[in-house]
Amino acid sequence: MFRSFFPNPKFFFISFALWALASVIGWYSIIQDIGSSLSLGSLFGVDFPEALLEGADSAAQMAFTEAQQSALDIWLYQYMFYCYAIFVGIWMVYGGQQWRKWSVLGSALIVFITWFQVQISVMLNEWYGTFYDLIQKALAEPHSITLSHFYGELAGVAVIIGVAVTVSVFSNFFVSHYVFRWRTSMTTYYSSKWQQVRHIEGASQRIQEDTMRFATIIESLGVSLLRSVMTLIAFLPILWGLSGYVKELPLIGEVPQALVFVAIVWSIVGTALLAAAGIKLPGLEFKNQKVEAAYRKELVYGEDSESRAQPETLADLFENVRKNYFTLYLHYAYFNVVRYGYINVGQFVPLIVVAPSIVAGAFTLGVMQQVLNAFNQVENSFQYLINSWTTIVELLSIYKRLKAFEVTIQQQQTLNLNDV
Repeated sequence: MFRSFFPNPKFFFISFALWALASVIGWYSIIQDIGSSLSLGSLFGVDFPEALLEGADSAAQMAFTEAQQSALDIWLYQYMFYCYAIFVGIWMVYGGQQWRKWSVLGSALIVFITWFQVQISVMLNEWYGTFYDLIQKALAEPHSITLSHFYGELAGVAVIIGVAVTVSVFSNFFVSHYVFRWRTSMTTYYSSKWQQVRHIEGASQRIQEDTMRFATIIESLGVSLLRSVMTLIAFLPILWGLSGYVKELPLIGEVPQALVFVAIVWSIVGTALLAAAGIKLPGLEFKNQKVEAAYRKELVYGEDSESRAQPETLADLFENVRKNYFTLYLHYAYFNVVRYGYINVGQFVPLIVVAPSIVAGAFTLGVMQQVLNAFNQVENSFQYLINSWTTIVELLSIYKRLKAFEVTIQQQQTLNLNDV
């Protein structure tokens, strides 16, 4: 499943995780502070500003902050390029896998696009704060802003959305090719072992359908996991800072960093609830594919032989399909009660949390929108398992089938070696 596409899969993914962790830690601990010495931003006219003098007015401080952030962004992209170049370069040279252009370079591009999309979410969160403060000012003081000012703010976000749409379209197009290459690598490998596995029930389905579904689901879950981690890295500091506006929780009282505390606790509760409710689903999905394969196999044999696919045999096989589906429906019923109940209640959790601060007038409308958006981003990141549970169940079922497929191949190869 993985070895046919990735070079030395275990070491590849472990090294990626360690390298990514080291790069992030390095950035926040040392690297970002030395940008003024190493950044190439000056080539594009973006320099780190000189330190402000004591007593500088608010306008000077704001200009300094903007210039500092622009220079830091350029330095961050430069640093990321170095990190990517080192990791990808080593694996391209020493990986030795025929699909490494897609598995290594393609994976690196997907990771970068995911990070860039998270940065767009951060920019949108900042825009929401400014825009809703503008709305509050307009509603509180009629004619205090002009219509051109209002439309100017909307034009600003239109640029961000335009970039987001372009990146998303390109990402979907590229990922489609990436997934098909992965499917091709698995199909090529399994097809070369066809004589060893052709007797396995549902062998044709596993090569034709399961390889496609496995690659698609793994890519989807992998990107979702990356986005969740990157969103946490981007929004957790934002939520941490915004927690200064929320000093008190209903029924609990004062809690340090209340927003972060509630997001983590609520996500843990939801994950535990759904894990308990859905614990039987992977086994049932696996069994469901087995009875479907047995029914389909008999129908295929019936196309070539009049003695196969008799009504009584088909009725018995379909009865097994019916029983398993009805059992699956029953288990999904109570699972969905927990899932949809949790999701719908969760929509109101941030409003409940900030209620005392709203009543006390502790922040503006723009800040409230930033708080709600950042809370939802962090909460959704912590709820990766909750949002992906049904997909994970499907993946586990496919993985079991393909794993059994590979075990048979390995056993057959062992027998052939013993015969020799």
